[in-house]
Amino acid sequence: MKFFSLSFFLIALTLWPNLSLAEEIAAAPADSWPMYRGSSSLTGLSKSKLGTELKQLWSFKAEEGIHSTAAIVDNKVFVGCDDGNLYALDFKTGKKIWEFKTEDIVESAPLVKDGRVYFGSSDGFVYALSTKNGKLKWKFETEDRVLGAPNFFEPKDKKAKASVIVGSYDFKLYSFDPISGKNNWSYETSNYINGSPAVFSGRTAFGGCDAILHVIDLQKGSKEKQIDAEAYIIASAAVVNDKAYIGHYENEFLCININKGKIEWKYKDRAFAYASSPAVNEDKVVVGCRDKRLHCIDRKTGKRIWVFRTRGKVDSSPVIADGKVIVGSDDGNLYVVSLDDGKKLWSYEIGEPVIAAPAIANGKIIIGAEDGRVYAFGTN
Repeated sequence: MKFFSLSFFLIALTLWPNLSLAEEIAAAPADSWPMYRGSSSLTGLSKSKLGTELKQLWSFKAEEGIHSTAAIVDNKVFVGCDDGNLYALDFKTGKKIWEFKTEDIVESAPLVKDGRVYFGSSDGFVYALSTKNGKLKWKFETEDRVLGAPNFFEPKDKKAKASVIVGSYDFKLYSFDPISGKNNWSYETSNYINGSPAVFSGRTAFGGCDAILHVIDLQKGSKEKQIDAEAYIIASAAVVNDKAYIGHYENEFLCININKGKIEWKYKDRAFAYASSPAVNEDKVVVGCRDKRLHCIDRKTGKRIWVFRTRGKVDSSPVIADGKVIVGSDDGNLYVVSLDDGKKLWSYEIGEPVIAAPAIANGKIIIGAEDGRVYAFGTN
C-alpha cells in the first residue's frame, strides 16, 4: 500500500510538473483598486469583469491636469491633481466628497489602507489623511519632490511592524509607521527615485535615475542587492516569482532575475524609451512605449506577441482585466484592446493626453487626463 501511494505521487508529479510550483500572481480585488498598479507587487491586474460596450458615466472637473492614478476603496475615488489637491470623489456619481490642499502638484498615486490615504506631493511632503473626511493624520518632509506612489509592507510575522514605503527625488527610499508617521529608516541611492517600490517576500525592488534596480530588506532597511539595469529608470517594476519586469530610458524592456542578480532577457523593438509600468499575468507582459505603441511580450522568452498602434506616446501604464488591456495615450484616447491578439475592442476620445494609468473596480474604469477631468466609464 505504501508503494502504491508513493508510485501514485510520483506519477502525479510527472503528469502535473507545475502543480506544486503553481504561482499566485497578486491582483486587485474585483470591487476595489487600493493603490498604484492594484497590488503591492505592482502587477497591474484586476479581478473585475469589464464589458466592451462602455459609456461615460460621469466626469469631475478639477482646476488643472491629472497625472495621478486613482485609488478606489469603499465607493470612494481618491486622486491627485496638478492643482495641488488630493480629491475624494463619490465612485457612483463623481461628486466631490472632500479635497485636501498641498503646496504643489500631486502626481503621486494614492495608497488607501485601513481608513487612511497616503500620497506624496511635489512640495516635498508625504501625507496621511483620513479617508472619511480628509483630515491630516501626519505629514513628513523629505528634501525634494515625491512623485512616486507609496506602497504598503505587511509582514507575515504578526510581531513585526507594518510600514508605508515611498521614494523621493532626494535620492532616498523611506519607511514610515502607518499610524504615527515616524520614520523607521531611509535608504539612500545616488539619484532620483521616480516610480513606486514593488513589495514582495519581505523585500522591495525599485529603480531610478541611477540605472540600478535596488533590492532592499524591508524590516532592516538594508541593501540586499544592486542590479545594473544599464540605463536610467522612469517607471515602476512589476515583480512576479522574484523576477522584476521594467523598462528603461535607453529603449529596452527587461526581465531581471532578482535571486540571480542578472538580466534574464531584453526586449528591444525600436529606439524609444519606456516610461510606462508593465502589467504582468501568467504568460504575458504588456507595456506602453514612447514609440506610440502598446507592446505585448512573452513573459518567459521576451519575444514579441503583438503590438497595438496609437497616434501618441504611451506613457500610461496598462491594466489587465477580464482578458482585456486598458491604457491611455498621448493621442487623447483611452483604449481597450484584446489581451489575446491586441485588436481594439473599444476606445473613447478624450481629446487631451492621457498619461495617468487606469484604475478598475466593479466593472468601471476611472482615469484622469490632461484636460483636468477624472472620467468614469462602465456599462451602467
